[in-house]
Amino acid sequence: MELPDTLSVEQVIDRALQEDLGSGDATTEALIPQTQQGKAIIIAKEEGVLAGIDIAKQVFLKVDPELKLDVTIQDGTQVKPGDIIARIEGKVASILKAERVALNFLQQLSGIASQTARYVEAVKGLPVQITDTRKTTPGLRALEKYAVRTGGGKNHRMHLGDGILIKDNHLAALRSQGLSIKQIVITARHKVPPGLKIEIEVKTPQEAAAAADAGADIIMLDNMELGEMRQAVQLVSGRTAIEASGGITLDKVRAVAETGVDFISIGALTHSAKALDISLELE
Repeated sequence: MELPDTLSVEQVIDRALQEDLGSGDATTEALIPQTQQGKAIIIAKEEGVLAGIDIAKQVFLKVDPELKLDVTIQDGTQVKPGDIIARIEGKVASILKAERVALNFLQQLSGIASQTARYVEAVKGLPVQITDTRKTTPGLRALEKYAVRTGGGKNHRMHLGDGILIKDNHLAALRSQGLSIKQIVITARHKVPPGLKIEIEVKTPQEAAAAADAGADIIMLDNMELGEMRQAVQLVSGRTAIEASGGITLDKVRAVAETGVDFISIGALTHSAKALDISLELE
């Protein structure tokens, strides 16, 4: 898994440090001598998939380039309580100043990777891909989608320019003009730039069939019941890719995959992932 663009990551780190250290660390500056040297470890407190250790490392080095960091566990690795993820050596004051921002990134991204891995494991053996959505923390999309990839998932659109996705509000506006599903897809096909795929959201198996007839590249089944999904898959009959979306839970995801859809998009991978419990301890 490749990290997002270096410049964009650096900008995110700079903003996070400015947010936390804008006026200085009053506690550390008052009590910890600048000359005091020490060692610390970053340690996992619960089981999950690690993501963001290189981001955390960059945070520490941004605060103090003289800190020495030894990363012992890489992103994408399953960790368990007690696993030492990294060792840090240098000024204690620098370690303390960087601690919270580094752990915020590491815990949040590891939580997303761990959540994704659970969904991927739940559909293991079935020909389906687990994907994310654009329901990400503003400003952190590139990092959160990196975490999804680290957990074994795939990325949906990174931004609005990545593809045509005709959703419910687009449909409401276009239907008010008297356009049908088929006419909407055909209109998009005539106007879309070369290379962009056309995806359309549908709410019934019959709409899915109409979208396939019109040549949509991907059909999104929005909040359909399992029986409706199976019917939609049968009506489309392999003519185009099918995505299931809306209300997908970990308990339900395998049953959804068994309907024959090609993709399952889950906003909860990013917007509802619980941060993984990881801490920093001075030795």
